[in-house]
Amino acid sequence: MKKILSILKKQFIPIVFVIILLVFQAQCDLTLPEYTSKIVNVGIQQSGIELGLLEVVRESEMDKILIFTDEKLDEKILSNYTLLRKEKADKKQLNKYKILKDENVYILNNISEKEKIELQKDMVMPLLVTYTFSSDNEKVKNMSQNFLKDFPAELLEDSNVFEWFASMPDEKIQRIITSFTDSYISIDESLINQVSIAAVKREYEIIGYELKDIQMKYLFSVGGKMLLIALIAMVITILSTFLASRIGSKFSRDLRADVVNKVMDYSNKEFKEFTTASLITRTTNDIQQVQILIVMLFRVVIYAPILGLGALSKVTGSSLGWIIGLAVLTIFSLLIILLVLVMPKFKKFQLLIDRINLVSREILTGLPVIRTFSNEKFEEDRFDEANKDLTKVSLFVNRVMNILMPTLMFIMNGVSVLIIWIGSSKVNEGVMQVGDLIAFISYSMQVIISFLVLSMISIILPRAMISIKRISEIFNKDIMIKEKDIIMDFNESKKGIVEFKDVYFRYPDAQEDILQNISFKALPGTTTAFIGSTGSGKSTLVNLIPRFFDVTGGKILVDGVNVKDVSITKLRDKIGYVPQKGLLFSGTIESNIKFGNDSLSDEEMKKVSEISQSLEFINEKKDKFKSKISQSGTNVSGGQKQRLSIARAIAKNPDIYIFDDSFSALDYQTDLNLRKALNKETKKSTILIVAQRISTILNADQIIVLDQGKVVGIGNHKELMKNCEVYKQIAISQLSKEELSNA
Repeated sequence: MKKILSILKKQFIPIVFVIILLVFQAQCDLTLPEYTSKIVNVGIQQSGIELGLLEVVRESEMDKILIFTDEKLDEKILSNYTLLRKEKADKKQLNKYKILKDENVYILNNISEKEKIELQKDMVMPLLVTYTFSSDNEKVKNMSQNFLKDFPAELLEDSNVFEWFASMPDEKIQRIITSFTDSYISIDESLINQVSIAAVKREYEIIGYELKDIQMKYLFSVGGKMLLIALIAMVITILSTFLASRIGSKFSRDLRADVVNKVMDYSNKEFKEFTTASLITRTTNDIQQVQILIVMLFRVVIYAPILGLGALSKVTGSSLGWIIGLAVLTIFSLLIILLVLVMPKFKKFQLLIDRINLVSREILTGLPVIRTFSNEKFEEDRFDEANKDLTKVSLFVNRVMNILMPTLMFIMNGVSVLIIWIGSSKVNEGVMQVGDLIAFISYSMQVIISFLVLSMISIILPRAMISIKRISEIFNKDIMIKEKDIIMDFNESKKGIVEFKDVYFRYPDAQEDILQNISFKALPGTTTAFIGSTGSGKSTLVNLIPRFFDVTGGKILVDGVNVKDVSITKLRDKIGYVPQKGLLFSGTIESNIKFGNDSLSDEEMKKVSEISQSLEFINEKKDKFKSKISQSGTNVSGGQKQRLSIARAIAKNPDIYIFDDSFSALDYQTDLNLRKALNKETKKSTILIVAQRISTILNADQIIVLDQGKVVGIGNHKELMKNCEVYKQIAISQLSKEELSNA
């Protein structure tokens, strides 16, 4: 996990930028329902009139309003209006306010929104009183019934009622206003605003002011803002998605590189513990799962809570808020149940992918052997078993997760129905406006969708967490072959000398040592050969020199220094290693020969090819050195593969050559020619050869005979024939009497 976080730190700036974009995107999405509410409430229901404040009012109506205000308030109200007299009105004003033909009008001055809101608060009750006594609106009468019951019915029907109010003393007028205000205290403020706007609309209609113009102007204004916000949200969404995908791709690229770098430091012990198939799965499929999680993290996991909490803050305090709480609780309960069911299966799922990769790899690489033994049916059944196991787990996981989405959609739609059912009754009661109900539904859906989106993470998260754990195991694995903190330099005066001193070696978890008390010295310009029966430890011995394994006892010296005390890279740079199994990489013949030496010239490449006896078959190919080599070198023969592997080692021009049974696929003549050419080229180098054939090592300066991990003879061919029974038996079994006498 620490490794994953350290890789994410490299992209700190893009991550911060994505988070900022997501905050802005959420703000845009949260703003749109507010504008939708305004379009319905103000644009449609209120004809575009936002405030219950008269911007234009007849002089006679203003006089009625001022009856219910004191002198101080009269002065404040009139200071914000300008009286437009009919005789001074121009043609444009006469067309706009048709009432100007009959009487004067007051026009609201150009004041700020804050001043308008304050003026509305001062005028709302006097305006409503005036509207109550002059309107036939049943809704208004019902709202004011507690106030009107104190007045005689004949007075309410009298057209001169306002003259009667005007004749009252100020104290009595104030009591009327106080009584009216008290009757409206229990009524929702938004409903009071609706009534005041109804009063404004009525006045505008009398004046001849075109409400349609006000409405269209408002709708275009709010609609334009919505379009702009939607456009900004679209651009932000594209940018955040692009950056999130880029972060995910770079993260997986860096993580894959770090995994491969870590695996490159593994010894054979770590490889065996993980298996190649598992390492391939962890480097590809597991990292892909984490990449998907990272992208979802910056597109959904961060965005959903921002949007959900923002929407939740918008509906907090609403009488319908309990519906959201119930929906969220239901979704959480469902997710917990699903996670408990699915989490163990995801771990098994990844292990089964390892298994199917392992079986597939074995079948594909061993296809010739399978066909030779007519064992296709057995391998088909083995693959079918692994495939069915994976399918069963996959079906279980998918079936459980497929239940999730329909259930969540049912919850979401159920919540919508419940909100509309309860909300419609509140609209009918006048407690809530239609636009507010629409906005509440929108915010509720945003809250629920945020949890729905997070629930999608519950599908990805368990599998990704298993993948993170599997990747972490690669990084947390303690490497057996390590460099010391303080490394030593090679002793140039002992260049090329390889010395074993009382070396013991035991494979990890083995019960016995495979090599015991091995001591010898190999000098530059000489050839040291190793021979013995199968399983005697020949390949293991030479693999200890480049530290593919570490000795469990004694020490190995190269250039006079213990191999454990020097840089592993520098140690292996001194060695030209040809493995027992010739391995080539996909590419060309040229790229394989130059694998250990990029600076090799074309002439030098031809020379090493000639030494390794490869030039003849290379020249026979159409593209010569540019000829393609398939994966693992399957398009060349075993002998050609070995010769190219030898050419690759010679191209490196090392101090020490290790040939681990690298001549086994060559015929005797090619073997002889190659060794002669090699002896001329490597006169100053130390040559170590592991061989099964006596003929390959007859002329070696030093032959070391191994038997059950112990040295049973050291010397040249003639000496060993006299002194070593094991060597003598091997020689007799491979060579004729004539060959033995000539050797």
